[in-house]
Amino acid sequence: MGIKNLLVLLFLLLFFGLLYAVLSSTPTPAIPSEGALVLDLDGTIVEQPSGTSPAALLNGDAGRLSHEIRLRDVVHALTTAATDKRVKAVALDLDGFLGAQPAALSEITTALDRVRQQGKPVIAFATAYSDDSYRLAAHATEAWLDPLGAVVITGPGGQQLYYRGLMDKLGIEARVYRVGTYKAAVEPYTRNDPSPEARAAAQALANGLWQDWQNDVREGRPKARATTYVAEMAAALRARGGDLASLAQRYALVDHIGDRTAWNQRMIALVGATNSGHADQSQPPFKAIPLDNWVAAHKESHDHGDIGVVTVSGPIIDGEAGPGSAAGDTIAALIREAIAKGRIKALVVRIDSPGGSVLASEQIRRALAEAKARNIPVIASMGGVAASGGYWVATAADQIIADPGTITGSIGVFGIFPTFEGAMNKLGLHADGVKTTPFSGEPDLYHGPSNDMSTIIQSGVEDIYRRFIGLVAKSRHMTPARVDQIAQGRVWSGSNARQLGLVDHFGTLDDAILAAAKAAKLDPASAKLNFLEPQRSWLDELASAGFADVRQVQAGPRAGSADIWTRIAGRPSLLLARAAYDARFIINGPAMQVRCLECDMAVTPASPWTRDRSADGLAALLFRTL
Repeated sequence: MGIKNLLVLLFLLLFFGLLYAVLSSTPTPAIPSEGALVLDLDGTIVEQPSGTSPAALLNGDAGRLSHEIRLRDVVHALTTAATDKRVKAVALDLDGFLGAQPAALSEITTALDRVRQQGKPVIAFATAYSDDSYRLAAHATEAWLDPLGAVVITGPGGQQLYYRGLMDKLGIEARVYRVGTYKAAVEPYTRNDPSPEARAAAQALANGLWQDWQNDVREGRPKARATTYVAEMAAALRARGGDLASLAQRYALVDHIGDRTAWNQRMIALVGATNSGHADQSQPPFKAIPLDNWVAAHKESHDHGDIGVVTVSGPIIDGEAGPGSAAGDTIAALIREAIAKGRIKALVVRIDSPGGSVLASEQIRRALAEAKARNIPVIASMGGVAASGGYWVATAADQIIADPGTITGSIGVFGIFPTFEGAMNKLGLHADGVKTTPFSGEPDLYHGPSNDMSTIIQSGVEDIYRRFIGLVAKSRHMTPARVDQIAQGRVWSGSNARQLGLVDHFGTLDDAILAAAKAAKLDPASAKLNFLEPQRSWLDELASAGFADVRQVQAGPRAGSADIWTRIAGRPSLLLARAAYDARFIINGPAMQVRCLECDMAVTPASPWTRDRSADGLAALLFRTL
């Protein structure tokens, strides 16, 4: 039986290996002589897609994962398409768009403007627009809206769950150790509402994000009365008998009201009809150039590139992990390997992370410092979020470039140690034992850390904070006292961070790459990029190759519902899912953390950081981990 199972296993490995070889050897798709570049943004835009694991496919979970689209692919595709004569227009399909972080949206709108500046039309369509999708549509030449659709703008902000009442009922107490007046990450476990300081900081951040949204929409579509529309929407809708689509047109938010068929006809008028006679209903009837095909034909990364680009995306964790996870060991190894090969002349670290493990953050920072020690310029490019541990990593850079909508700062430290005295009393459980030192058995299961142990833990937190302050002071050429004034765990927008000296310049990843080329005295026009990413196994690649088909069967043709009301109704469930993820990360994660939970207001609800967490499992999660 053992030999038979071994033969079966060998056969399966051979079969899947051959299948992977066939898939990976597929030639680059041909690009039509002319047509429209189709940006079918069906899913969530992220810095670094995590792919689909074989386990997700085997467990039948792939259909519940949202599709992830790499931000760099979208921006690079638009940049190259702007000057390519084969691309006559851009078809911006936002029906299945689940969102992106504000800084990512800003990069895309800048790229869309480049296309329009070349005289090429950008035609957007959606059954309904929300905040993120409308921000993109505002930079289109024409915005189309389905007759049954709507433009529903809610603005940044929202609610956060607080667990103190639940924990009291369960008999669980959270012993919190922290530094920073504004380090609100632990408040959900110690309070039933935000502290005045946390509320003020969160309101200021939300106001800044809302102002950035309005400015970007106004810049792309000056005639749109978006702010007035939001303020008057309820009253104006009653006056118009509930016709949401015509109301959006009246406020100049959209140009045309028409269904997908009408939008397709508009695209045919611009670029011509496909020669296939539209036999395949899943493909556009106009001459289309799919985004994936265009990206495959315009590869940006080269193994022998002069400028290395390493991505720190998602919560920073200890150990190793694949793409889409900011694992300290993995990212540090990628940087050191690139240095050892001696090929890169400059290094850009792209940060899109709310932080996490102190140790992992320091591992990445040390690897970047080693690059600087070899006279390799290091430029930090901040994405949507580069806070707490994310900012810790950025302190190794020669320059820090961010977007005005970047969420950064949160320079503070915390630790949480739960105690279970009340819960154990309710269950009739007791604990006792012997000690050889004052610290034997600490932290005590029943009473939590002793006074002496608490003193040691708090001292450790304060020591990490001092180190954090010192790193920032050295990097930003400030005194520790000045850094402490603007630190204290306070979260800042990119705009405020620049005024405070935490950021050098505003710009995109392209601007950071240009700065790296100049610092290394390279010709920006000829310098090539080398994206340093974890190598995926052939089994992972095979799983990702089959993801689209599995998702099509299990979840339908689109990642998200085109019905705006369905999406809005689902927000409470997403809030619960995010709370479950955060609770798991804080309780099961490192005891000492440099992490920003309040940064979640800048993260799209479909964030990959929480995409595999179910709201249905929140209660079970709390009982299991707390």
